[in-house]
Amino acid sequence: MSQSTIDTERQFRAAMAECRSLFEKKLHDYGASWRLLRPTSLTDQLFIKARRIRSLEVTGVSLVGEGIRPEFIALVNYGLVGLIQLEKGYSDEADVTPDEAMALYDRHADATLQLMLRKNHDYGEAWRGMRVSSYTDLILTKIQRVKEIEDLGGQTLVSEGIGSNYMDIINYALFGIIKLSE
Repeated sequence: MSQSTIDTERQFRAAMAECRSLFEKKLHDYGASWRLLRPTSLTDQLFIKARRIRSLEVTGVSLVGEGIRPEFIALVNYGLVGLIQLEKGYSDEADVTPDEAMALYDRHADATLQLMLRKNHDYGEAWRGMRVSSYTDLILTKIQRVKEIEDLGGQTLVSEGIGSNYMDIINYALFGIIKLSE
């Protein structure tokens, strides 16, 4: 494993730990209220966050005082919620304990890390040469693809599926967090 790949894994894990910490705090405050989100509502929430990032990138103006980095963190956490919801389906109540929710979060975060490591190897750290705004545009593209798959009722011909798109959204958002921290 090259030094840059080792650095990427370390940076990825540090950014993920920051996202996890916020998720755990919100889980304490709100419980697993996100379990009530239907797939299309979750996709719309991802869309809102990504569009806000794009707006901040284009205008440079935030009237609510939060910047781009917190929105990338939100994309990571909503993306992981999406993976959990794909696995469990949505519920009419917050039906998982905090410990169960964190175990699900960790399992899906690890699977997403493993995907990033495989892709990063194959693409040769290409993400490091990209602009943060490109991550935003790619995230918006992935969200649009999810919307299309949802509108097709999941009946696709060649798509990787919603879960793969969520994982890509999470990874691009983590790359954004890393780049904005450097």
